[in-house]
Amino acid sequence: MHLVILTQYFPPEIGAPQSRLSELAKRFADRGHRVTVLTAMPNYPEGRIHAGYRGLLRREQHGDVHVIRTFIHATNDLGTVRRLANYLSFVFAAMLFGTFLLPAADFVFVESPPLFLGIAGYWLSRSKRARLIFNVSDLWPDSVVRLGKLREGSASHRFSLWLERLCYRKAWMVTGQGRGILENISQRFPGVQCFLVSNGVDPAQFKRQRRSDVLRAELGGGRSCLAIYPGLHGLAQGLDQVLDAAAELRDLQDLMILFVGEGAAKAGLEQQARKLKLNNVRFLPPRPHGQMPELVASADIMIVPLCVHLPGAIPSKIYEAMGAEVPILLAADGEPAEIVERTDCGVVVPMGKPHALAQALRQLHDDPTLRRRLGAKGRGAAETVYNRDLIVARFIDRLEQELSPRSEESPSGAPTLPMIQR
Repeated sequence: MHLVILTQYFPPEIGAPQSRLSELAKRFADRGHRVTVLTAMPNYPEGRIHAGYRGLLRREQHGDVHVIRTFIHATNDLGTVRRLANYLSFVFAAMLFGTFLLPAADFVFVESPPLFLGIAGYWLSRSKRARLIFNVSDLWPDSVVRLGKLREGSASHRFSLWLERLCYRKAWMVTGQGRGILENISQRFPGVQCFLVSNGVDPAQFKRQRRSDVLRAELGGGRSCLAIYPGLHGLAQGLDQVLDAAAELRDLQDLMILFVGEGAAKAGLEQQARKLKLNNVRFLPPRPHGQMPELVASADIMIVPLCVHLPGAIPSKIYEAMGAEVPILLAADGEPAEIVERTDCGVVVPMGKPHALAQALRQLHDDPTLRRRLGAKGRGAAETVYNRDLIVARFIDRLEQELSPRSEESPSGAPTLPMIQR
């Protein structure tokens, strides 16, 4: 089969969608299929085109995966006009270059958000006579409304709902990273075929054996217990609650809380930490994805906070911590909390409650035996349930079945939601 992956974000950018899609492409190619990625010039999260990437077009070869990069208006400005220019510039560039450069394909796999990319995906699926797979990693526009960035009932909101409906109805299949996402879509659009492609981890990469005492000494400044938050410093994470918790834990002389990454909220967080005079907190720049297994394994506690309920949104660092046998301290509800509680791989506290977060962090700090038990439970789940090899293999099997001459359409046309092993 020939699979086209259409995404605005792809390595060398760092982030959850980038690593997930890169791993997806690699595993399709490893099964002997042809994979082409149509993406933008790398610019995330700084909002500047990375060094060495200029012009309107660039071709690359990542192993057996062919990558086509096109122009994008790069910006990290959160203003509406510049953000729209960022999204739409890639939509039109993808439509233009994809029409002339992409060969015929069997499937066009579109990553959303941004939702606007569904326009280019639909156009390319028609022009290449391919089945459109619309992958939803975050429910737009619902999440944007919940974050207060889009007013419900406004003209922009109504247009977004129309575009969302169009993307779902034109897709041959809608995939999603969480059950909450697909259940939401299935309830609102009963005729849509859905398939669960949950996020996961490569347990051969993220494992306890990657732990580095040298790195621990470098990051912790001599402190023996390291709690880490690696990832986007954005609005949905509510990282200020972690700083408030750190202020309650000044008496723990051997605890260091590390923030690793970038994002729109980082400058404000650094200012808050200085104001609170926190000497148990360090802010570090983002690290390449290839260094993340060592970084995660070298931590004692993984902190995963959220400040707003986003249906179906599951932070990928949960799975990475599982693979590395690092216990999780989760400040969230919904599906992420269900996963942590069901697998018994961490401690869950209500989001937006710094005191509860501080108490749980103190408990994990004080009890190494508890940390080891929770970490071992997480490793077991990473190997048997959230193993990326198994997850992607099921997806490839489904698409191969579709192309098989003996495959037949389901007479009912009912959505398919494969069960996750428990």
